[in-house]
Amino acid sequence: MDEISPSAVRASEDLRTVFGRLHRRLRELSDVDGSGLTPSQLTVFGRLAKDGEASASALAAEEGIRPQSMAAILGALQERGLVERRSDPQDGRRQVVSLSAAGRERAAGGRAARAGWLATRLQDRCTEAERQALIEAASILERVVAP
Repeated sequence: MDEISPSAVRASEDLRTVFGRLHRRLRELSDVDGSGLTPSQLTVFGRLAKDGEASASALAAEEGIRPQSMAAILGALQERGLVERRSDPQDGRRQVVSLSAAGRERAAGGRAARAGWLATRLQDRCTEAERQALIEAASILERVVAP
């Protein structure tokens, strides 16, 4: 393998740092109603918002945690009225978890809050040329992360 260039190392470090900060800020904005969900609860909530539904065991496997820990997370989300469980139509012994109506409403509000915050920051703190550069950079990053 070829030696990794100093610019590739620098870009890697800079991107990880800035994306970490951006990710944390966007997670903070996910708590738009002040309910104080834990990071684990926010992660599971976000996964359900994106994927629609999943079994508790599938969620535990995806998150790399014990099924008992996932049960506690889902219990807390259910207590807040954000998720609902129902029997799996293909296997009645299994339960499928999805967002409740309140959960879907919260997810939509969170997406709007994050999108609005970021668009406002880009409008207020970047020039048109810089925003165009970010659009191009996003295209490049999409190529980097593609399988």
